[in-house]
Formats: sequence, C-alpha cells, structure tokens
Amino acid sequence: MGPIFFALIVIAVLVGLFTGQTEAVTRASVDAAGAAVTLAIGLVGVMTFWLGLVEVLKRAGLLGSLARGLRPLFRRLFPDVPDGHPALAAITMNIAANMMGLVNAATPFGIAAMRQLDRLNSRKGTATDAMCLFLAINTSAVAVLPTGVIAARAALGSQDAGGIIATTLFATLCSTSAALVMSFLLSRWPVFRCTRPAPLVDASGQALDLAEDEVAPAPDWDRPRVLLALLIGLAALVGLVFAAAQLNKEMPFVETLRAIASSAPLPLIILFVMLYGWARRVPVYAALVDGGKEGFQVALRIIPYMVAILVAVGMLRASGGLEALIGVISPLSELVGMPGEALPMALLRPLSGSGSYAVMAEIMKAHGPDSFIGYLVSTMQGSTETTFYVLAVYGGEVALRRTRWALPACLVADLFGIVGALLACHWLLG
Repeated sequence: MGPIFFALIVIAVLVGLFTGQTEAVTRASVDAAGAAVTLAIGLVGVMTFWLGLVEVLKRAGLLGSLARGLRPLFRRLFPDVPDGHPALAAITMNIAANMMGLVNAATPFGIAAMRQLDRLNSRKGTATDAMCLFLAINTSAVAVLPTGVIAARAALGSQDAGGIIATTLFATLCSTSAALVMSFLLSRWPVFRCTRPAPLVDASGQALDLAEDEVAPAPDWDRPRVLLALLIGLAALVGLVFAAAQLNKEMPFVETLRAIASSAPLPLIILFVMLYGWARRVPVYAALVDGGKEGFQVALRIIPYMVAILVAVGMLRASGGLEALIGVISPLSELVGMPGEALPMALLRPLSGSGSYAVMAEIMKAHGPDSFIGYLVSTMQGSTETTFYVLAVYGGEVALRRTRWALPACLVADLFGIVGALLACHWLLG
C-alpha cells in the first residue's frame, strides 16, 4: 500500500501543477480528509450494533459450530487456521453478507475475521497467507444479489432493475476465480513468500491453542424458549407474506419480489440472531452491549488508514489525472468493446466506493439504466468491492504495514471482474 499511496500523491501534485489545478487539489485534500473522518464516525453505530450481534452468535455457540462444520470446505483454502477457530465462521458470515449485498453487515464480520486471524499471527503488521486470501476473496465480492445496485436502477426508472443479477453473477465468478488463482500463484512467488510463522506461545513457552480459547461450548437449548422463538419466526414469515401482498397491489409481482429481496434480509437476520441467542439462554442485551463496546475503538483505529487512501484518491481526481488517463486508454478500450463512457467507472471502482457509485448513477442518468452502458456500469458496481477501502479498513483494524501479495491479487481480481462484466453484458444483452 505504501508505494501505491506515494505514487497517487506524486501524480496528483505533478498533474495539478501542470494543469493549473493546484487550488482544486488543495481543496480536495482537505475535503477528503474530513469526509474520511465523517465516514469513519458514521461507521461507529453500524460497527457497534453488528459487533454486538457477533458477540451474541459467539456466546450462543453458533460461530463455533459453523466454524467446525465448514472446516472441511476451508481446509485447503486456509490450512493455517486451526479446526473450529472462530475466524472461519466470521469469514463465512462476511462472504454470505457480501453475497446478499448486505454491506453494513459484511464490514463488521470482515473486521471480526481479521481480528481473529491476527490472533494467529506471530508477525504483527505483516499479513499472513490466510489474511491475504481473505482480502482477495473479499474484494472480489462473491456477489449473488446486489441489492444496493438493484435499488439504484429501480430509482432511476429501470424497467428491469434486477436484470443485472445474471451478469453480476458471471462477473463475480470471474473475479473470485481470478482472486483464488492469483492467491495460489503469488503465495508461492519468492518475492511474496513468507517463512511460516512459529507457533504462538505463552510466558511459560507452551503453545497457545487459540481455537480452544476462543470457541466456548454451546449452551443448552431452553425448550419453552425454542418453541416461542419458532412461533415468532413463523409470525415474521406471515408478516413478510402480508407485506408482499400489500406491495403487490401497488406494483407488478416481479417488482414486489425485488423490493422484498432488497429490504427484508437485514431485519430478518437481526431477528434470527436475537431469537437464536435468546433460545440458547444467552443474555442477549448484555452480550450485544459487551460486543458493541469495540465499535468506537474500531472506528478510531481505521481513521488514519481511511484518511490516507481517500485523500490520495481525492487529490488524483481533482488534479485531472484520472481524466487524462481515461483519455489515453479510451481509444484502446473501444477496440475490445468497452465504451469510453464506462471507463471512469472501471478505473474508479477499486479506488472509491462512493465515487464509483456516483459515477454509475451519472452514467445511467445520461444513457439510461436499461442501455448497454447502464447495464455494464451497474454490473461493474455490483460484482466487485472497493479494493483500497477494504485494505484500508480491514488492514487498519490489525495495523497491517506489509500486505504482501494481497494488493496485486485484489487488483487482478478487479480486472477480471471488469472483463467478466463486459463479456456478460455482450453475451446476454448483445
């Protein structure tokens, strides 16, 4: 990350001087720094609540059970993580939230995963193989239902807001496959190879078994509570059907399903966590408060990393360097079927999530959400994550100074996600 940050700042300043945009670059550096702090503070509430939910799941034993059950699947991907370690469960919850487009839930689970992986790291500040692979998979998104992008398309008047589901699925499969392949290759490249860390030991020299330390036995079920929780869950499903029926009176059936799919998963997940913990005799309120105490500290820890990245990206955009790069690449991209109008989206997506979202909205307003370019930019937005944001937030949580091969693997995954989006839109939309 260090060389990338240095290059962005140098290019932004030099281009700003040559183009006479020094005032804009200066203003962007101040505005971006303030926006980064505002964004981090805005994350405090989300982090506090969702880290509290993670604590509820942990005390209820679900994270431990999930980790033990998924170990056969993750054995080859994360061989250095012990059986039943909660990092595996947190990784799974993060990926599942990303698949459903639940970004607010995915970030706290991702931070929890990095924190657990760091407990297995004897070289603090240097990413382990498991961390690098997790970051690469996370930035490739593994998106199945990009609810946020679908909602944006619907708000802009799309006649088929969910039409990007198939194209997004193809693009995200390309980016995730590329992330896995590059992670396998780069981890064996001598430049990025890291000597396997020695086992962590306590003061007496005994090896620490972190899996045993972290995963407590699941508490017993309370049968009356289980029955009541099932009844509440049934009532929730009846309420969901009732809400769908009311919406169906105002909009077509397909649009009703999309509206429910974009708005219902998050509250249903919260309800499930509450009921599961309560049925397992977990003091839900106390567990949520205890787990949420980390939210403010997490936001403070990641502020410097977010400020550095967002300031560098903001200065580059203000200097005109990004537009100049687009002008150079545009004739070449059109030779392979990439419209020049979509290039700002492709270049900005790894750098800035909010920036790329705004660019996507602007492009769809200009060309229409159901045009080829509209489908292409919305597929790009839904099929990959913001690489530098993920590295800044997740890496900042554990104070990573050396990310090894995580960044190149993430960027290659971004490239394949863009290529996959282009191919999918050409094949499926002509």
